[in-house]
Amino acid sequence: MTRFEEFRDLHRTGAPLVLPNAWDLASAAALAGAGFRALGTTSLGVAAAAGRPDAQGDTLAQTLLLAHGMVRLDALVSVDIEGGFGDEPEQVASLGRELADAGVAGVNIEDGLPDGGLRPLGRQCAMIEAVKDAAPDLFVNARTDTHWLPGHTALTAQRAAAYRSAGADGVFVPGLTDTAAIADLVRSLDVPLNVLYSPAGPSLRALTDLGVRRVSCGSLLFRAALGATVATARAVALDGAVPSGLPTYAEAQALADAYAERL
Repeated sequence: MTRFEEFRDLHRTGAPLVLPNAWDLASAAALAGAGFRALGTTSLGVAAAAGRPDAQGDTLAQTLLLAHGMVRLDALVSVDIEGGFGDEPEQVASLGRELADAGVAGVNIEDGLPDGGLRPLGRQCAMIEAVKDAAPDLFVNARTDTHWLPGHTALTAQRAAAYRSAGADGVFVPGLTDTAAIADLVRSLDVPLNVLYSPAGPSLRALTDLGVRRVSCGSLLFRAALGATVATARAVALDGAVPSGLPTYAEAQALADAYAERL
């Protein structure tokens, strides 16, 4: 079974694929070492770690560097390529082919624009088609930001159907938490629906019952790491209790072995 086939199967069998999202090589190695078979990247984490804003299309170099490192792990990798890091379908197709050739199993491509609007539907479909033509086996998870950007919620079903017709292997709707709307969208699609996990939204069990096939963590783990970092520093400064169970120096140092063994 190829990595593409295995990644696709993770959306079809058993419980939904819970996809944790890494922002650097250490977080990716730690998640793979914890037993997660598939990993994603988080564009917010990658951008913030580089001192750049998210979703502006200027972290291509950092994204590629992380992707080329993560494929050396014993894990299947899906890369968040934001809006494709290019305005032309040919550019996005070239990126998809490069990632597939490097060992990446899937990509997310989103339709939200930095100005708060959505990329024209025909243009987004052309990008999806171009990627699938260039890398037919690559799992293209078409993300629509209709529930994140104000005023576009009613367009969700239309966009999801159009992206599926363009060749998308899955549809991702971050911000979608209403159970009735999730159930309706699952029924309307013949490809896996991916939602973003929200602590305030439906539980994993509820999402399973609704028919969701993939649950992404997005930037949650990155933000949790930032919060834990600050909380630990404050504990030291205030002579308080530092959280227990932290990785040891040796355990953190050993994360590099996960890459070295596959060189």
